[in-house]
Amino acid sequence: MVNVPSLVSLSIDAVKRELLHKDDLLSHVYELPPELFNSLVKCLPPLALQKLQSEMPFKNYDDYDSTSNDLKNGRKRGRNGNFETAWKALFKLRWPDLVKHVQSVDWQQIYWETHVQNCLDEAAELALLPSFSGCLGEIQISENIMKYIGYVDHMSNSGSDYLKLSYHCQQFGCYARCLRLQNVLCVAESCQLLRNSKLQSLLVRWIRSVEHADGLCKLLSQNCRTLTSLEFVHCKLSSSFMDAICGSLYLRGVETHQIQHFSISTSSFLEMDPVSLAHRLASFLNSGRSLRSLKLCDNHLDWNFAQRVFSTLLDASSGLSSLDLSENNIAGWLSNFNWRSSALLSPSGMTKSLQSLRILNLRGNNLRKDDAGSLRYALVHMPSLEILDLSDNQIEDDGIRSLIPYFTEASRKCCPLTDLNLENCELSSDGVTQLLDVLSTLEMPLNSLSVADNRLGSQVAEALGNFWGTSIQILNLEAIGLGPSGFQKLKDVGMENLMLVEINISKNRGGIETAKFLSKLISRAPKLVAVNAAYNLMPVESLTLICSALKTSTGHLEQVDLTGNIWDHQPSHDAMLAEFHHNGRPILILRSSAVLDVPYDDDP
Repeated sequence: MVNVPSLVSLSIDAVKRELLHKDDLLSHVYELPPELFNSLVKCLPPLALQKLQSEMPFKNYDDYDSTSNDLKNGRKRGRNGNFETAWKALFKLRWPDLVKHVQSVDWQQIYWETHVQNCLDEAAELALLPSFSGCLGEIQISENIMKYIGYVDHMSNSGSDYLKLSYHCQQFGCYARCLRLQNVLCVAESCQLLRNSKLQSLLVRWIRSVEHADGLCKLLSQNCRTLTSLEFVHCKLSSSFMDAICGSLYLRGVETHQIQHFSISTSSFLEMDPVSLAHRLASFLNSGRSLRSLKLCDNHLDWNFAQRVFSTLLDASSGLSSLDLSENNIAGWLSNFNWRSSALLSPSGMTKSLQSLRILNLRGNNLRKDDAGSLRYALVHMPSLEILDLSDNQIEDDGIRSLIPYFTEASRKCCPLTDLNLENCELSSDGVTQLLDVLSTLEMPLNSLSVADNRLGSQVAEALGNFWGTSIQILNLEAIGLGPSGFQKLKDVGMENLMLVEINISKNRGGIETAKFLSKLISRAPKLVAVNAAYNLMPVESLTLICSALKTSTGHLEQVDLTGNIWDHQPSHDAMLAEFHHNGRPILILRSSAVLDVPYDDDP
């Protein structure tokens, strides 16, 4: 039997159509009773909802009751008509994968900002074609995007302004706060298209020509009073370009800028004299009193450049919180610093900008044991440091031993080190055992430690067992060569009321001993949320052991990754997956029957 639409639903559909291309109906819509008004709001497409909300004659959008004194006195209060709920629903409908990442109290703003970004991305694809010639603003937006916002064919013909990029930028650009722009959009015309924007964050890609640099600088100048975050990705930069950036960001009348987050990643510097470019960057850093994070990642920087930047930060007055110099080649960058010399310190006896540094990322910088020794003295002058990443550096056991005195001293501070990452540092069981023995006795133990991808072997098991009796919450032991004997030793050490929240024991070739260890761990770590035990050569009977532990567990486990082990999919596995769930998702992650895992091989 066919459902017959109600008169109310037919009326609402008619009003929706009229709102899209007529304005004379608006005044009557605002007179609707609250229940009908709100029902209409919930089903309007974005264009109609935008028109209804922007033309509201009331500034206070609180709901009102038809019997309220305001109406009796002839005064009509505004109502929100559940606008925020409607905008959030529209956002979720169009971008279901993004909604969980959005923390917004203004869903109208984030909807149109994301819409403008989609339009710009689509326009960039067309403008990059060799056949493209003409103005960016004349580029037509695709039918797919137009349908999402409620565009209907009979509103206008193919030459309509509704279809042009210029219309969308001018109408909705005022909502844009955070944008990503390809180089082809970094031209003077974009300044006109985005003239209503008040950008707070801008990420630009592939800036490689003078034309793009000039266009970008005009856009920066246009937004210098609101812009706080600037990122460059896959760009080629020169000292003259750095000068132009500084000039574009300076506030009128003063040589200072408001940038809080500055990033250059996966880029290169077109400069015969790196000292000259470093000087330009140093000038930029010195002129930023608001700078909070600096990222210079994967830019082929050498030790001389890094040393220049670091020297600048010693005397800078900004409250820098995060410094990322990862994926460069800066071995020796601290060798010329004498950290015992007071010449490098402020009159108070402490470096300025480094006092507030909380995060230091030196991953993948080709650092050696001598660099670790020099770093020890640098770290002393970072009293607020909480997170240190030295991964993918060949500092070896001697390097970690030279840092141990710092770890001991740091634990006594009011802001102790909490996260230490030592992945792939060519450490042995001797060096890590010595480190763990010290970390186990600290006044303020670590929250997170990673020694993954170091060939430690089963000899490190005893020290690990002592260490996780501290308040460690996140522990990464991936691919350290524990083997069956290592897991057996770990199982036999004391495990009482562990504070572990996450642990990664993957790629350790532990076999059935991995499952035995894991079944005990589950029962002794009540706060455990996530376990990665993938690629451990566990036989199929391991599932029985792990499931038995899960049945008796009173903890909060959300995920146990068992992918890449040596069992084939069986019907009984489906029953196991169905038995253990958290918030509707299976706790046990096995390999899919439809996709074969690539075997893991950790042999050199």
